[in-house]
Amino acid sequence: MQKEVLAHPAHQLSFEDLHVFARIARLGSLSAVARERDVPVSQITRALQRIESAYSVLMVHRSTHALSLTPEGQSFLSHCERMEEAHHLIETDLGLHSAEIRGVVRISASAVFANHVLIAGLASLRERHPKLVIDLRVEDRLVDMARDGIDIAIRTAMPTSELLVQRRLGEFKRALYASPEYLAKHGTPKTVADLANHQVVAISRADNRTQWRFKVKGVASSLVPEGDVRTDNSQTHLDMTLAGLGISRMAEIVVKPLVKQGLLIPVLPKFIDETPTPINAVMLSERHRLPKVRACIEHWVEWIAALNLQP
Repeated sequence: MQKEVLAHPAHQLSFEDLHVFARIARLGSLSAVARERDVPVSQITRALQRIESAYSVLMVHRSTHALSLTPEGQSFLSHCERMEEAHHLIETDLGLHSAEIRGVVRISASAVFANHVLIAGLASLRERHPKLVIDLRVEDRLVDMARDGIDIAIRTAMPTSELLVQRRLGEFKRALYASPEYLAKHGTPKTVADLANHQVVAISRADNRTQWRFKVKGVASSLVPEGDVRTDNSQTHLDMTLAGLGISRMAEIVVKPLVKQGLLIPVLPKFIDETPTPINAVMLSERHRLPKVRACIEHWVEWIAALNLQP
């Protein structure tokens, strides 16, 4: 008589359970994982309980404020990460031979770039690839791509980690702008020196204190304005300028439609001496070859090029 072989409880765990555990470890909160996946916290709790029950070990220390991994949990996390990487490689290899682009793509971008560049191009992206699901994460801070599960981060800065790769989407120039109401009240600057008598709307983040560069009769100059009103949010920065609070330095690709509508007016355009700023798509090295990611990249390269060609 053949003896029945009982399956080990660990064999009944799904890849989804492993992925949930990895997200618990990265976010440090069951509720955060539940919000990310739009499911009840109890569902995430049960997944964790299945894992701990399968191996008969405690994977996570629970406290009222945070979660932390036990030594066994740290070891299990490393295995989960290797499984995730293998899954991405399989998905990439098989996806290369599939005509249909599908899946969720999480994209991180600043508020002003998302609102005035990316969103306008989402309809045509989904028309081309209707099985794609775009999850747009809008915030100005630099995200932790692995922890936050980001597939593509739209940035102007170069990646600083060897675990990240980048693809250039295009470029833009920055220039000075003000609202018609502001210029009607305070006058229009005629020279660079006139800026000393004007109000400035500035970005208050330390990483954004860049110089305004000018060239007059072949002579280069620059200034770093302090800002009469400041904000750490790119969309609020634009809104403050539209509200007539002062002169701002902003990306032409963002404000071009607003200039066409007469909502903003270029200031000292003949004297601006700005080097083009690259727009980069930054990706984790194990994800950049995924068909769904490559499809988004190719779309944004075309979209940004078309925006820059528009008068």
